[in-house]
Amino acid sequence: MRLSAREVGAGPPVVLLHGLFGMARNLGGLMRGLAGTHRVIALDLRNHGTSPHGLPMDYLTMAADVLETLTDMNALPCPVMGHSMGGKVAMTLALAHPHAVSRLAVSDIAPVPYPPRNGPVVAALRGLQLRPGLSRAEADAALREGIPDDAQRGFLLLNLRVDGEPGWRMGLDEIAASLPAIESWNPPEGARYDGPTVFIGGELSQFIRPEHRPVIKALFPSARFVTVKRAGHWVHVDNPEGFLAVTKAFLGVG
Repeated sequence: MRLSAREVGAGPPVVLLHGLFGMARNLGGLMRGLAGTHRVIALDLRNHGTSPHGLPMDYLTMAADVLETLTDMNALPCPVMGHSMGGKVAMTLALAHPHAVSRLAVSDIAPVPYPPRNGPVVAALRGLQLRPGLSRAEADAALREGIPDDAQRGFLLLNLRVDGEPGWRMGLDEIAASLPAIESWNPPEGARYDGPTVFIGGELSQFIRPEHRPVIKALFPSARFVTVKRAGHWVHVDNPEGFLAVTKAFLGVG
């Protein structure tokens, strides 16, 4: 399936994949930071942004979407960077189609299943009454009890359309049905990616743990590990300068 793409810059391509509840446009700062040396392509994954909604989600299918889209854009092979859920899509793409990925960067996620944690968030979003005239401030207040973290709630509300008929820029029903697959991890059997790989963790995050390293090294033998200071799970948001510096070093940009 062809995905919606945002593109800036010129030069060799590099591809960016957002996390759960995200969109390509959320990566605008990183795109601008790389546009001086690269053709930067950010994709909306299925059920997110302006890509098609109403579809089931699993990592092999989402990786196939990315492969088809980048093939159509004449962008392969190229470096691929993914954050969180997008990192699992990027890892799956590299394992299933190693010829397509020249370098792999994974931001604050490991190739392991994680305990269920997104169900209450999805339930709160689905419970919001999308009535005509709903303001963003009213939606924020209505979601505060179910999603008490201000930064997380603000990020999620970027998906809310309030002009005209209110609605979500993501397929919440399909995301809800696919949460077991999204929070799990089932790599292609016997697969391994030997290309240059970096796992970028936030100093304040617990998503990449020391006990994950043997699993990572078994699948990605060339993997290196970098920690970005003063950053949590949203590494590129919490410390954009540090994250950009790591990304440029990985891409060999001086």
